[in-house]
Amino acid sequence: MFTRKPVKLKTWQYIGLGLVGIFAILQLFPIDKTNPTAIPEKDLFAVVDAPVNVKSVIKSACYDCHSYETTYPWYTNLQPFAWSIKDHINHGRKHLNFSEFADYTGEDRSHALEECVEVLQEDEMPIASYKLMHPEARLNDETRQTLITWFQQLRGNGSAH
Repeated sequence: MFTRKPVKLKTWQYIGLGLVGIFAILQLFPIDKTNPTAIPEKDLFAVVDAPVNVKSVIKSACYDCHSYETTYPWYTNLQPFAWSIKDHINHGRKHLNFSEFADYTGEDRSHALEECVEVLQEDEMPIASYKLMHPEARLNDETRQTLITWFQQLRGNGSAH
Protein backbone atom coordinates (compact mmCIF):
# COMPACT_ATOMS: atom_id res chain seq x y z
CA MET A 1 0.00 0.00 0.00
CA PHE A 2 1.15 3.50 -0.81
CA THR A 3 1.83 5.72 2.18
CA ARG A 4 2.16 9.38 1.83
CA LYS A 5 4.80 11.32 3.66
CA PRO A 6 3.51 14.18 5.78
CA VAL A 7 4.06 17.52 4.15
CA LYS A 8 6.71 19.54 5.90
CA LEU A 9 6.41 23.26 5.73
CA LYS A 10 9.49 25.35 5.53
CA THR A 11 10.08 28.24 7.88
CA TRP A 12 9.18 30.86 5.29
CA GLN A 13 5.88 29.07 4.66
CA TYR A 14 5.03 29.23 8.38
CA ILE A 15 5.89 32.92 8.37
CA GLY A 16 3.67 33.48 5.32
CA LEU A 17 0.75 31.61 6.88
CA GLY A 18 1.23 33.56 10.09
CA LEU A 19 1.17 36.87 8.24
CA VAL A 20 -1.96 35.87 6.34
CA GLY A 21 -3.59 34.92 9.64
CA ILE A 22 -2.63 38.21 11.26
CA PHE A 23 -3.91 40.13 8.23
CA ALA A 24 -7.22 38.23 8.42
CA ILE A 25 -7.63 38.98 12.14
CA LEU A 26 -6.89 42.68 11.59
CA GLN A 27 -9.92 42.90 9.30
CA LEU A 28 -12.12 42.43 12.39
CA PHE A 29 -11.17 45.96 13.54
CA PRO A 30 -12.52 48.42 10.95
CA ILE A 31 -12.28 52.20 11.19
CA ASP A 32 -15.23 54.48 11.85
CA LYS A 33 -16.16 56.06 8.53
CA THR A 34 -18.86 58.31 9.91
CA ASN A 35 -18.32 61.94 8.99
CA PRO A 36 -19.37 64.54 11.54
CA THR A 37 -22.33 66.59 10.37
CA ALA A 38 -21.12 69.46 8.22
CA ILE A 39 -22.97 72.73 8.67
CA PRO A 40 -22.93 74.34 5.22
CA GLU A 41 -22.86 77.90 6.61
CA LYS A 42 -19.54 77.18 8.34
CA ASP A 43 -17.78 75.90 5.22
CA LEU A 44 -14.89 77.83 3.68
CA PHE A 45 -16.86 78.50 0.50
CA ALA A 46 -19.85 79.79 2.45
CA VAL A 47 -17.58 82.35 4.10
CA VAL A 48 -15.44 83.39 1.12
CA ASP A 49 -16.03 83.52 -2.60
CA ALA A 50 -13.75 81.54 -4.88
CA PRO A 51 -13.43 81.07 -8.62
CA VAL A 52 -14.91 77.80 -9.85
CA ASN A 53 -11.49 76.37 -10.75
CA VAL A 54 -10.06 77.12 -7.28
CA LYS A 55 -13.10 75.69 -5.52
CA SER A 56 -12.97 72.56 -7.66
CA VAL A 57 -9.29 71.90 -6.97
CA ILE A 58 -9.59 72.50 -3.23
CA LYS A 59 -12.63 70.23 -3.04
CA SER A 60 -10.91 67.41 -4.95
CA ALA A 61 -7.40 67.74 -3.51
CA CYS A 62 -8.00 68.88 0.08
CA TYR A 63 -11.49 68.13 1.37
CA ASP A 64 -11.04 64.39 1.99
CA CYS A 65 -8.66 65.14 4.86
CA HIS A 66 -9.49 68.75 5.71
CA SER A 67 -13.28 68.75 5.99
CA TYR A 68 -16.26 66.71 7.13
CA GLU A 69 -16.87 65.69 3.50
CA THR A 70 -14.48 62.74 3.45
CA THR A 71 -15.16 60.10 0.84
CA TYR A 72 -13.75 56.77 1.99
CA PRO A 73 -12.45 54.69 -0.95
CA TRP A 74 -12.54 50.90 -1.10
CA TYR A 75 -9.04 50.45 0.34
CA THR A 76 -10.19 51.93 3.65
CA ASN A 77 -11.75 48.52 4.22
CA LEU A 78 -8.30 46.96 4.54
CA GLN A 79 -6.39 47.04 7.79
CA PRO A 80 -3.80 48.22 8.70
CA PHE A 81 -3.95 50.67 5.77
CA ALA A 82 -7.29 52.11 6.92
CA TRP A 83 -5.88 52.95 10.36
CA SER A 84 -3.13 54.99 8.75
CA ILE A 85 -5.60 56.77 6.47
CA LYS A 86 -7.96 57.51 9.38
CA ASP A 87 -5.01 58.93 11.32
CA HIS A 88 -4.17 61.21 8.38
CA ILE A 89 -7.80 62.39 8.23
CA ASN A 90 -7.96 63.06 11.97
CA HIS A 91 -4.66 64.93 11.86
CA GLY A 92 -5.72 66.89 8.77
CA ARG A 93 -9.01 67.97 10.33
CA LYS A 94 -7.26 68.95 13.54
CA HIS A 95 -4.72 71.08 11.69
CA LEU A 96 -7.18 72.69 9.24
CA ASN A 97 -10.87 71.98 8.83
CA PHE A 98 -12.56 73.78 5.95
CA SER A 99 -15.95 72.62 7.32
CA GLU A 100 -15.40 74.78 10.40
CA PHE A 101 -13.77 77.77 8.70
CA ALA A 102 -16.51 80.20 9.82
CA ASP A 103 -15.70 79.38 13.45
CA TYR A 104 -12.04 80.35 13.10
CA THR A 105 -11.05 83.67 14.63
CA GLY A 106 -9.44 86.25 12.36
CA GLU A 107 -6.01 85.27 13.65
CA ASP A 108 -6.72 81.56 13.15
CA ARG A 109 -7.98 82.17 9.61
CA SER A 110 -4.92 84.22 8.76
CA HIS A 111 -2.63 81.53 10.14
CA ALA A 112 -4.53 78.76 8.30
CA LEU A 113 -4.27 80.64 5.00
CA GLU A 114 -0.58 81.30 5.60
CA GLU A 115 -0.07 77.57 6.22
CA CYS A 116 -1.95 76.73 3.01
CA VAL A 117 0.44 78.94 1.06
CA GLU A 118 3.47 77.44 2.77
CA VAL A 119 2.56 73.77 2.24
CA LEU A 120 1.70 74.45 -1.39
CA GLN A 121 4.95 76.34 -2.01
CA GLU A 122 6.93 73.49 -0.44
CA ASP A 123 4.86 70.83 -2.26
CA GLU A 124 3.99 69.17 1.06
CA MET A 125 0.29 68.97 0.32
CA PRO A 126 -1.43 66.92 -0.81
CA ILE A 127 0.74 64.23 0.72
CA ALA A 128 2.43 61.76 -1.61
CA SER A 129 0.41 58.73 -0.46
CA TYR A 130 -2.84 60.58 -1.20
CA LYS A 131 -1.68 61.64 -4.65
CA LEU A 132 -0.71 58.04 -5.37
CA MET A 133 -4.33 56.89 -5.13
CA HIS A 134 -5.99 60.17 -6.19
CA PRO A 135 -4.66 61.41 -9.52
CA GLU A 136 -7.01 64.42 -9.37
CA ALA A 137 -4.99 65.67 -6.38
CA ARG A 138 -1.73 65.81 -8.36
CA LEU A 139 -1.31 69.53 -8.81
CA ASN A 140 0.72 70.86 -11.70
CA ASP A 141 2.82 73.99 -11.19
CA GLU A 142 0.21 76.27 -12.72
CA THR A 143 -2.61 74.97 -10.53
CA ARG A 144 -0.41 75.07 -7.45
CA GLN A 145 0.47 78.71 -8.20
CA THR A 146 -3.20 79.57 -8.77
CA LEU A 147 -4.04 78.23 -5.30
CA ILE A 148 -1.08 80.00 -3.70
CA THR A 149 -2.12 83.30 -5.27
CA TRP A 150 -5.75 82.83 -4.21
CA PHE A 151 -4.82 82.00 -0.59
CA GLN A 152 -2.44 84.97 -0.47
CA GLN A 153 -5.10 87.32 -1.84
CA LEU A 154 -7.65 85.97 0.58
CA ARG A 155 -5.30 86.53 3.48
CA GLY A 156 -4.29 89.97 2.26
CA ASN A 157 -7.74 91.39 1.49
CA GLY A 158 -9.09 90.97 5.00
CA SER A 159 -11.26 87.91 4.27
CA ALA A 160 -9.20 86.10 6.82
CA HIS A 161 -10.47 88.41 9.55
